[in-house]
This record gives sequence, structure tokens and C-alpha cells, in this order.
Amino acid sequence: MIGQTISRQSKQTIVNLVQKRFSHDLIVSPKTGRTIIRTGGGGRSSSNGHVITVFGCTGFLGRYLINRLAREGAHVIVPYRDEDDMRHLKVMGDLGKIVPMEIHLRNKDSLEAAIRHSDTVYNLLGRDYETRNFSFSDVHVEAAGVIAELAQKHEVDRFIQMSAMNATVDSPSRFLSTKAEGEQLVRSIFPSATVVRPSAMYGQEDRFLARLAMSRGLSVRINGGNTKVRPVNVSDVASAMHLMLDGKNTVGETFELVGDQEYTYKELLDYIKETTNLDIGDLNVPKPIASLVAKAMNLLPWQTLGADEVERMMIDDKLTGAKTFADLDIQPTSLEITGIQYLRRFRTNLYNDEPLPKGTVNKKKVFHTSYL
Repeated sequence: MIGQTISRQSKQTIVNLVQKRFSHDLIVSPKTGRTIIRTGGGGRSSSNGHVITVFGCTGFLGRYLINRLAREGAHVIVPYRDEDDMRHLKVMGDLGKIVPMEIHLRNKDSLEAAIRHSDTVYNLLGRDYETRNFSFSDVHVEAAGVIAELAQKHEVDRFIQMSAMNATVDSPSRFLSTKAEGEQLVRSIFPSATVVRPSAMYGQEDRFLARLAMSRGLSVRINGGNTKVRPVNVSDVASAMHLMLDGKNTVGETFELVGDQEYTYKELLDYIKETTNLDIGDLNVPKPIASLVAKAMNLLPWQTLGADEVERMMIDDKLTGAKTFADLDIQPTSLEITGIQYLRRFRTNLYNDEPLPKGTVNKKKVFHTSYL
């Protein structure tokens, strides 16, 4: 009898602890006055009160961002065009927290349905190359404008627009010029929007380090390999965009997110060669020839190097004085320390466990033995 009484009291105590609320569990939107209340003890099975729509979530950056949002208990709307492209995102949140919704960029009703109940919208939409169905302008300008209009119509609290490093209206690259036009259009519609300009991102399944490692020098020795770039880890960009969710100091600001060190493409190729033991050639391809080859490769049925990407390989990364990782108290990850995680798969079986050059790791690994 005494044991049952103690058990009931213990259960009631646990219930009271779970249901207790604190002042920091309440967030009031300065724009709409909407209250966002956190519930639960934290983690993916709780709720942080946010309903977030992430356009472009099926891309490279999207999976890293959704992982961070969903593990805090946010309800995440996942707009998609192809069901197979979003299946891996469903397991990132608790049951019912990841809500897939089929959309089409030219169907305004489908876009509105994905935004209607959200308090935050991330627009990560972007194309590295143009197709018969969608041009750079269609995706970077027109779609961004429609999404911003719908976000303003439904009184969304936060709008975070993904742009690109070196985005300027007069850029020789159509990708970068349309990204800049998209920024201006979004800001004219949604003045408090936050703009994020990351440099080239690397990580698992990227299209930066992987392409350099597979290219053998043909597609990267443009401009003599002297173009300067500051590659940034995709996890750092996702962490920064996650902090912008509730960061008051990010409202209406522009962030340029770059890595901790500047490299030329030639230096990156040398680093990849040392890390993977690949024989990367030194062939320099003139820009006109590279552009013609890229246009011919675009006729293939699979994704290849685009002619506009050749143009971007001629442009150095330059900071313009916007906010950076430092304003978010984030220290960018060093490529030279973490690059092996993404490049090891390009090694042959003879060198797979070979240690990195001295000074990059503390503990040596065992070599494979070759009997050839």
C-alpha cells in the first residue's frame, strides 16, 4: 500500500515537471505578435513551436538544415517535385514532424499551400545550370518573388533567402546576376528578409571537392588554376542558417559565409593530390574551349559541368563587408583538417588507410599491405 502511494506521488511529480513552463519557453514575434511556445523536454520528440517551410530542401544544403531543425522538434514542411528526392528527409524528424507537400514552381496554389501555416520560410531554391523547363531567372528571380509575396501575404515572421557569393547584377555569370536580382526582388517585397551568400560548399556528396577529385584537371585548370575561392563546410552553413531562425540580430541582414582560408584552384588540386594520391594533371584549358566543351557536355542526359560554371571559375571570392560567421559566434571548419572525410573514398585500396601528411592528425593509422 505504501509502495503504491509512493509510486503515484512519483508519477505525479514527473507529470508536474514535464508540464511546467518557463519564461524562456515563450517567444513573441516582434513583427506579428504571434506567440511561439516550446513544449517538452527538448529534442526531436518535443516541440519548439515553429512551423517551417524549406523550399529547395531536396538539395545538398537542405538535408543538413532540416536535420538541425527537426531534431529540436520543429514541424518542417518539405515541398518536393519528385517523391524519391525527399524520402530520406522523412526520418530526420519524429512521427508527423516532417510534412511532405508536392509543389510546382508555376503552380501558385501549391506554393501557397506549403506556406499557409508556417511562421518561417527558407528559400534554398537554386540551379547550377539551365534546362529546357527552367532558366536561371525562372528559379532565382521569379520563383523567389512569388514565394516572398506569399510569405508576406500570410504574415510569415522570418524569411531567409539563399543567394551566392559574388552575386552582383552586372556579373558576367547569369547564375550570379540572377541571384542578385532575386535578392533585390525579395528585399523589395519582404524588407526584413535575411540574405545568405555562401561560398562554394563542400561535404558528403558535394559537387565541389568531388568534382575536383574526379576531374583529373580537365574542368578545373581554367584561368590557370589561379582563381581564388574560400570553400565552406556545408555543416557550418546549415548551423548558421539554423541560428537565424530565432536570431534577432540577423533580421534584414546579409551574411557572407566563407571558409577560414583562401585557396586557388591550383592549391586545392595539390591538396587533393596529396590527400588521395591521385595523379591530377596540369592541363590548362582556355576559357573559350572550356565553354564550348561544357555546352557540348550539357547535351548529355546526366548532370555535367555547365558553361556558366566555367564563367564562375574565373571569378575570385571577394567579401563586401557584410556580416560573417563571426557575427554568429561560429568558427568555420578547416578544410585541411576535415577534407579527408570527404576525399578518402577517392583513394585506391592500397592507400585507403594511409595517414595524412605530418601535422594534420595526431595518430597514425595502419597501412594496407600490398603483395603486388
